[in-house]
Amino acid sequence: MAVDILMPALSPTMTEGKLARWLKKEGDTVASGDVIAEIETDKATMEVEAVEEGILGRILVAEGSEGVKVNAPIAILVEDGESVPEGPSAPTPKNTTKAEVAKTIDAPTVAAPATAASKPADKPANRIVASPLARRLAREAGLDLATITGSGPYGRIVRRDVEGHTPAPKAAPKSVAATPAGGGSRAVPNSSMRKVIARRLTESKSTVPHFYVSIDVELDALLALRSQLNAVSPSEGPEAFKLSVNDLLIKAAAVTLKRVPGVNVSYTDEATIFYDDADISVAVSIPDGLITPIVRAADRKSVRTISTEAKGLIAKARAGKLKPEEFQGGTFSISNMGMFGVKDFAAIINPPQAAILAVAAGEKRAVVKGDDIRIATVMTVTLSVDHRAVDGALAAEFVSVFKSVVESPMALVV
Repeated sequence: MAVDILMPALSPTMTEGKLARWLKKEGDTVASGDVIAEIETDKATMEVEAVEEGILGRILVAEGSEGVKVNAPIAILVEDGESVPEGPSAPTPKNTTKAEVAKTIDAPTVAAPATAASKPADKPANRIVASPLARRLAREAGLDLATITGSGPYGRIVRRDVEGHTPAPKAAPKSVAATPAGGGSRAVPNSSMRKVIARRLTESKSTVPHFYVSIDVELDALLALRSQLNAVSPSEGPEAFKLSVNDLLIKAAAVTLKRVPGVNVSYTDEATIFYDDADISVAVSIPDGLITPIVRAADRKSVRTISTEAKGLIAKARAGKLKPEEFQGGTFSISNMGMFGVKDFAAIINPPQAAILAVAAGEKRAVVKGDDIRIATVMTVTLSVDHRAVDGALAAEFVSVFKSVVESPMALVV
């Protein structure tokens, strides 16, 4: 019996996705658990496994198709030797005749002449009569149904008409107007991820009242601790690890959240949600945009564990292999642009979180200690907060505590 393969929901919030690639082709044998396709969501490209076995009889959605709705049929699985339906199966409503159901699929090539009693009413002059399958195939191929001649009953456009249609050559596109400097431009279609990033950041900036607090933090003690820990860590084998400054800052943010729990929150119209664990979302740049894998319960983990987890998550993020539970959630975010030499910046909050910490580059600066001036490695951090949940004084307390934790970093390892 033919079975529809449906577009899966790969996360609780997913409503549609892009069918990035088919890993099986029509006619291939499929076993339960086989990876048959890759689906691109707004955050990652994920593999889809077959839940039943059979033959991949027909692919309904071509790879590269965007905006495929969750639970929409994307392929048909049939048993060995079974004929392949033209389109997805649909449940037959009660009291519906087989003749009525047959209207949902392509009609046969030759139809009996209509009698006076059965002849349909004349169709409106501008109405295009086409089967649902033909309409979908034309849409996917970017074809205008008005340019296709139907061979079905009464000129109805059916599947073979679409597949056999050769579109007229398109006129050469007009060249892009040159800029005063003699250059040009090109349009690059936005990926699903870029569209979602644009929508979410616009919503965040326009609906969440942002408030910013900056502070300078000396890094010398933290850098010295990092050097000591790396010096005694194994350099080879499964136990090998090497701490980065960002690993220690993740831990410092988690420790600070436990000391200032009023920032580890989310705002809703009914209540402010306080979180017990410090789940730190780490902003990672990838080719299509930005993703934030999460180091869960960072307040209860050692810096070594945080380092190992963070490196693994970042590698998976850049390979597009993160699972939904690895990037959905989080109670607080860190965005570190220090590696680019950025002096300071303010990040946009990642709802429903109430805060994000922007970390700039550490640089040698002259600092005043009492009546003396000395050189220290200093970075500027800026906390962006949702002012509905976090007041100015609380934000100032957070950055002050964060500064003390980083400048006296033994709290990160004891």
